[in-house]
Amino acid sequence: MSATISSPAAPRPASSRKVFEGVQEAVYASPPEGGAQTAIATVARHLGKRATIFVAARSRPHPRTLEAARLGAKVVPISPGYLSVVQSRAREYCRNTGASLIPFGAEIPGAVEAIATAARLAAFDPEEVWCAAGSGVLARGLAAAWPKARRHVVQISRDLTPREVGGATIHVHPRKFNDRAALAAPFPADPHYDAKAWELCLAKRGPGRVLFWNVAPLARG
Repeated sequence: MSATISSPAAPRPASSRKVFEGVQEAVYASPPEGGAQTAIATVARHLGKRATIFVAARSRPHPRTLEAARLGAKVVPISPGYLSVVQSRAREYCRNTGASLIPFGAEIPGAVEAIATAARLAAFDPEEVWCAAGSGVLARGLAAAWPKARRHVVQISRDLTPREVGGATIHVHPRKFNDRAALAAPFPADPHYDAKAWELCLAKRGPGRVLFWNVAPLARG
């Protein structure tokens, strides 16, 4: 089985830069374990822009949040830490400051196309593709890249529809998002997200060339 592993040295899709087009500050509401925190902070640092992360307050911040802060993001802890409250505070902040709010999953125009372009750079023709899914944006990008492959997504948090994941087969992981995977992946994979998808991929993959798309490495908080 082949595994596509993301890394800090990989080319940044055009959609990442579009988040900051015409704005100096981009804001994202994230669960404490969310990988978008460090992705947004990395791109902001590269472009000389400001990233602000709203996240549930914790007595001991998650390593992913600490890493985002180390990369230069402004972290705004929110209590109570329900995601709906965190999102509401982020929207309010944007209304008051004029900052740009990044939608859940960075679902912006051009995101799916940018992911598809990045996927094709792998120069690999899989018969089956697996990935974790939160918003479904990644799954739709991989569907655009490999429409003929058997496609599977592992639902980690909110309920997804077939349309949101580009018609892929949806597998629901039994553990909550803030729980860690029971099995460690043989590559640097986020234990709250990609490692869970890896577990189900190992258990349910089909024959032939199987590609697993890894989104985020381990946090370096």
